[in-house]
Amino acid sequence: MRPPLPTQPSMLSEPDCVTDPDSWCGTVFHWTGNEWLAMYSDLLIAKPLHILLILIGAYLLRWAVHRMITRFMQGNGDQPPKLLQPLRERKAGTLSADLLSERRLQRTRTIGSILKSLSSFLIYGLALVYVLQVLGVEVGPVLASAGVVGVAVAFGAQNLVRDFLSGMFMLVEDQYGVGDVVDLGEATGTVESVGLRVTTIRDLNGTVWYVRNGEILRVGNFSQGYAVAVVDLPIAHTSDVRQAIDVATRVASEVTTKPPLSKDVLENPEMLGVEQITADTIMLRLTAKVRPGKQWSVQRKLRAEIKQAFDEEGIRAPYPDGRPLPPVNLN
Repeated sequence: MRPPLPTQPSMLSEPDCVTDPDSWCGTVFHWTGNEWLAMYSDLLIAKPLHILLILIGAYLLRWAVHRMITRFMQGNGDQPPKLLQPLRERKAGTLSADLLSERRLQRTRTIGSILKSLSSFLIYGLALVYVLQVLGVEVGPVLASAGVVGVAVAFGAQNLVRDFLSGMFMLVEDQYGVGDVVDLGEATGTVESVGLRVTTIRDLNGTVWYVRNGEILRVGNFSQGYAVAVVDLPIAHTSDVRQAIDVATRVASEVTTKPPLSKDVLENPEMLGVEQITADTIMLRLTAKVRPGKQWSVQRKLRAEIKQAFDEEGIRAPYPDGRPLPPVNLN
């Protein structure tokens, strides 16, 4: 008998991975019949699809978080935006509606920008970690290396980091804002803008100062709560102190109860009396509680009115004005 003919080999050579029911190998092999494509289907199809799904999920999550932050940034009429409601807000009594709205808008935009940047960094950072895991990369050494690099960068840019952190705390605590009159140590003036790195103020001479937030060690805000107008009144030693006190108190009470000072003065002026006595001068001091930022205009108006009243009552200033001094009785 003739020996049986050998079995004809299959035209398609099945790779070993076809037996795995949960792999892409068998599916690709049955679809294409290509052994090479089936063997590398996990690398060419499964992993790219997995990475694509991770990136799409990260993008959608970032979009949803940013949209939520944007909705919280929107205000409702006179009410501050929802993003600012949990935070402390100091309203300056002298700010107009436009300035107050601009201040809230700038503060909201800055804090919203911080939150959006942080959310993007966290979401895409987690997505990158998952992508590395899909590619089979050990995440531990990569994170350790990134930590070392981050420490080196932070150490090299420590001034910039300090500016950003200081700016964040200033915005969250609302130490000052657009329209406030502040004393930052090196410069004093009106705040024009507040950023994460630099605060811009304009002084009384019109000079614009750019102050790094990390260099601000103290903040004196003239526009929060209330202010005190301090009026010092020098008189000559030959003047009647009691009469000068009575005249200054009467004039200050009359002026502050009439426009335009009546809307800026919060309480009746208080005469403190003799503040200082020198060889040439007797200094009287009068104070008035006023709206924040209005102390300077109130001081100027009170000085002008009291000076006119002193001239009418014959209360002399301690400086020569060309008139002969009255005789002094030494007995």
